[in-house]
Amino acid sequence: MKCWFFAALMSTMLVVSAAAQTPQSPLADGVAKELFGSKSDPADLQARAIGGYAKGCLAGASALPINGPSWQVMRLSRNRNWGHPKLVSFLERLANKVPEIAGWPGLLVGDMAQPRGGPMLTGHASHQIGLDADIWLTPMPDRTLTNEERESISAVNMVAEDWNDVDPGAWTPQHTAVIRAAAKDADIERIFVNPAIKKALCREAGNDRAWLRKVRPWRGHNWHFHVRMKCPADSPECQGQEPVGEGEGCGADLAWWFTPQARKPLPPAGPQRQMKLSELPVTCRQVLVAP
Repeated sequence: MKCWFFAALMSTMLVVSAAAQTPQSPLADGVAKELFGSKSDPADLQARAIGGYAKGCLAGASALPINGPSWQVMRLSRNRNWGHPKLVSFLERLANKVPEIAGWPGLLVGDMAQPRGGPMLTGHASHQIGLDADIWLTPMPDRTLTNEERESISAVNMVAEDWNDVDPGAWTPQHTAVIRAAAKDADIERIFVNPAIKKALCREAGNDRAWLRKVRPWRGHNWHFHVRMKCPADSPECQGQEPVGEGEGCGADLAWWFTPQARKPLPPAGPQRQMKLSELPVTCRQVLVAP
């Protein structure tokens, strides 16, 4: 009896001692944006979008080349030209249509995702799973921009000073053609634009209007439009949004955005709560530690 008790006691002490000496993982409760923002290369894993657009990560990301026959990537210092391979294919596909449908030399592409997705050090709440991209409403010039120009050139504001409509000096039918082409792509789930731009699209769409339902008004988005892809079939952990409704979105819902209630200034932002790694899908830990 004494031997059994002594053996059990020693075993317990050894377990406790080992646990006390095991260092806690540095990823255990780290700030997610700092962990993902520090990664300069993608995870060498099968391509998957993991989690939700505003709470997730990206495995096996592909980079959109910074120069293509009909596109150029802007703000190279941010290293945000990464996405799920299907997003990269979409952007290349859309850009290659632009010279024909709009007469532009091509597209200027802004933020996509970080190499491993996840929350960003600055800016977007979404763009975390490699299925979001910002496309400038400024046409690509007919020459290759320098790195310095890509950091300093500003996009053109398409909205009038009173925010009630687009600026007729900046907006053209070609802008409608580009957004229409993006919305009609089967892989695109939503496009976010400024409410004034949505108003212009509703007015200029003509008889071909089914694509308008994908175009959703949202604050900002007067310099670029934001495309969002549906969850790919290869990404079972991807959490998609509810499908958009069947309506065009050109009626009362759009009118609300021009009311005093909609234009009421947002309250000042308080201290930003830092999302922890433990709040993301468990698989995102594997994405962080992968080679």
